[in-house]
Amino acid sequence: MGFAICGHIVGQFMSLFMGALSLFGVCPRASIVDSVKHILSVTTSLPMAPTNPPPDLQLADQLPGEGVRGDGMYVHVPFCRHKCHYCDFYSFVDAQDRQEEFVARIEIELQQWARVQRGELQTLFVGGGTPTMLRPELLDRMLSALRGALKWRAGAEWTVEANPETVSEHIAHVLAKHCVTRVSLGAQSFQPELLAALERTHDPASVARAVGRLRQAGIKGINLDLIYAVPGATIDLWRSDLQATMELNPEHMSCYGLMFESNTPLGVRHKRGEVKAIGEDAEVQMHELAARMLADAGYEHYEISNWAKPGHRCQHNISYWKNHNWFAAGPAASGHIDGLRWRNVPRLADWLQTSGFAPVQDVERLDVDGQVGETFMMGLRLLDGMACERVDELLAKGARATVRRIAIAKFSADGLLEQVDGRLRLSARGRMLASEVAIALL
Repeated sequence: MGFAICGHIVGQFMSLFMGALSLFGVCPRASIVDSVKHILSVTTSLPMAPTNPPPDLQLADQLPGEGVRGDGMYVHVPFCRHKCHYCDFYSFVDAQDRQEEFVARIEIELQQWARVQRGELQTLFVGGGTPTMLRPELLDRMLSALRGALKWRAGAEWTVEANPETVSEHIAHVLAKHCVTRVSLGAQSFQPELLAALERTHDPASVARAVGRLRQAGIKGINLDLIYAVPGATIDLWRSDLQATMELNPEHMSCYGLMFESNTPLGVRHKRGEVKAIGEDAEVQMHELAARMLADAGYEHYEISNWAKPGHRCQHNISYWKNHNWFAAGPAASGHIDGLRWRNVPRLADWLQTSGFAPVQDVERLDVDGQVGETFMMGLRLLDGMACERVDELLAKGARATVRRIAIAKFSADGLLEQVDGRLRLSARGRMLASEVAIALL
């Protein structure tokens, strides 16, 4: 599924400047609403492996010997019923039925994390792919391993991604049995013609059925993902999608602008001129319509592409935007520990053949300046922004401190940044030009 959420900041932050361009659009004025898929994939999986990948490294050689503290855990399940042509996450239709092998390998990886874990984890996110493609008994086994191997804070937030057509009554009860607090459903659209344009195979009516089964099982937190700016979409169709979603009364909604990724079939067709984007002005109008309608319905707009009812913000994703630490398990999952970033090898066969921690690629240790720039880039995605004390603390560090101070003063004078209640945040206009701010502060 890949949106919850939802490409990496190019090469696991190996080039922060290019990462910002990929995050916010190649053109600095490209609409910020395109960017969420990239920011979330920092936390989940990365684009498909390069043709000539670098040699794999051992994560154990990179971690501090005294153990590590993490706020969250990300688990990547790469299996899908169908590979949608817009998706550049590591996922595939598994013709070899390697689900049982996959879960057994996840159990081994979790035991490795248990050995080095210090403190308690606060959040879990199981993404993909489609985690609910696992057979119920294997999903049960994997969630049992997660609960049993690692130390969790009481009441920890647990999120599992699902596609609507995979949510059977059995799956819903497995999720509830393990105290999953949130399920993120990839609705994407309620218009058959737009689902076809996305190569989504589910019936729009399956979304309501999935929500009903999850509610009946006792799941109290549901997120629905929508995609807008789909070729053929109109403002009226988008309004209809928003209305249909709100009628299901989810606690959380994520609205993402469609990205034409260069390494996907849809991206190739777009490059050839076979598929045309709807245009930035229409996309901005769709984003603004979502903001108005969801605000009127009582949803808090807390991150550029995320809305929640009071008390239902996604804490796992907030931890990413606040640059906290998280562990990672599964092929192509990426993690972060105190400026150390990596991704697990994005090849299921290779990952299955190893033991202990997964072999990793794209290992990078950011220097102080890199960590400061990254913290600004991520933190300003939150509509609450960053505490001014934290901004001052960051501006006292790094080789580009003076440049960043000048940039903040300029963007504040231009009305793109504002200080409200002791916090620095993007203004409404600034959110539409966030790429320029991010690049300058990076």
